[in-house]
Amino acid sequence: MPDPQRPRVLLVDDEEAITSTLGPYLERAGFEVIVAADGEEALERHAESRPDIVVSDVLMPGLDGRGLVRRLRQSETWTPVILLTQVDEASERAAALDEGADDYLGKPFLPSELVSRIRAVLRRTIGGRPLSAANLLLSDALELDRSGRRTRVEGRTVDLTPKAVALLDYLMAHPDEVHTREHLLSALWGFEFAVTTRAVDHRVAELRRVLGDDAQRPRWIETVPGAGYRFCGRVVQR
Repeated sequence: MPDPQRPRVLLVDDEEAITSTLGPYLERAGFEVIVAADGEEALERHAESRPDIVVSDVLMPGLDGRGLVRRLRQSETWTPVILLTQVDEASERAAALDEGADDYLGKPFLPSELVSRIRAVLRRTIGGRPLSAANLLLSDALELDRSGRRTRVEGRTVDLTPKAVALLDYLMAHPDEVHTREHLLSALWGFEFAVTTRAVDHRVAELRRVLGDDAQRPRWIETVPGAGYRFCGRVVQR
């Protein structure tokens, strides 16, 4: 019988050397682990075991990680998914997030970092449906229409650049998590498109100015000295 105190992880990778080492590590960290060798097998295991979260490699023969995400979302299945990607494949990461993945982790990575990401994604999953799957995110007077790419404050539509909307979207879908400038660059810009972390600071400044958010007493976007930025408001979905 499954242990409700041990979240169930579906680990998907075609390299047995990875699953045979990462699986036991996740078990020791307190998770129940189910292993699949590709996307098609992952869909079968998912239907059988109903995992709490999926951790999948992107590059696999047959149905790859992105295809797995698409198939799950097309079937209205909102199990959160973390994709394991190559660091230099920024376009792959951006496409995966757009298609419904909840987070990514660049290879190579420390197993402890994956454990932290899994726990963070599970914390922000509400009623089995992650914030990243919602069409509308709300935080006090702030409303983000993700499908329409519209932002409202106090019911009034405000104008933001596309990159500022993307940044707000990412922060609101990952509330109460500290994101370094480098991580935000990698997730939203891709290092080939932005060579300085000042690009993130400029978009944060735009968000604060347009939303009327005070950097000293933030309602939504908090600067964490020496670390990065965090969305500090309570986020709900609709």
